[in-house]
Amino acid sequence: MSVITLGLSGPALAQGWIGRGAKPEADRAATEQPGLLSKIRIDQKLDEQVPLDLPFVDEHGRAVTLGQYFGTRPVVLALVYYECPMLCTQVLNGLTSVLTVLKFDAGREFDVVAVSFDPGETAGLARDKKRNYLGRYGRPGTDAGWHFLTGKQTAIDRLTDAVGFRYAYDEKTDQYAHAATIIVLTPQGRVSRYFYGIEYAPRDLRLGLVEASENRIGSVVDQALLLCYHYDPSEGKYGVAIINVIRLIGLLTIAGVGVFIVAALRRERRQAHA
Repeated sequence: MSVITLGLSGPALAQGWIGRGAKPEADRAATEQPGLLSKIRIDQKLDEQVPLDLPFVDEHGRAVTLGQYFGTRPVVLALVYYECPMLCTQVLNGLTSVLTVLKFDAGREFDVVAVSFDPGETAGLARDKKRNYLGRYGRPGTDAGWHFLTGKQTAIDRLTDAVGFRYAYDEKTDQYAHAATIIVLTPQGRVSRYFYGIEYAPRDLRLGLVEASENRIGSVVDQALLLCYHYDPSEGKYGVAIINVIRLIGLLTIAGVGVFIVAALRRERRQAHA
């Protein structure tokens, strides 16, 4: 398990404190609490099984279990709270933006599951968020691929612990401090990839979904890219795998030489019979 500490790096986390109508002075007060901020991090738990029996409530007010959204497709998990006007909104905006670029469709190649880590939020808030982001996504027939859940603290704690999402609530400011990340899970509910920040590279998310699906989605081009790129957990992104690129170039060179030799031999034979 690797630990990614995002507590004091950049403005994104600080924006996570500006929630529930908080004033700027509340943000300054939060940054003066290093003890609280030290709790904010991502403990990477790659290949960890998420408990699928967790009870939640969907955007329609229906009782559901997390496992209802698994089984056939990879899942993009967003841990947010719906009344957060800053960081959580930016995470969902960034996720929606990158999904509009991908040719994969929600509900067909993958599902999006947003879970509020505020136990006081309601299905009505979840319904409003879903309506908003479905409109932003703008692809007809994908309603069944977006899910916005709320739940009790026990279920929230088990889920956030399973994926290593460490956040904190400050009673004095009535705000949550948390990191910005989306998490890709396999169809079986295992943690596959973490992507950090509020903007996500289309290539990274696409490759993450392809790998999480065990190559059940994607194209031959994706398979070739996965030979050249590997996931770096410390960065939360895909980078060039130099060794694999060299090997691929070597194989292509050998193949090219082989094709040249075969073509040359055939040409010589034709000339000999002429």
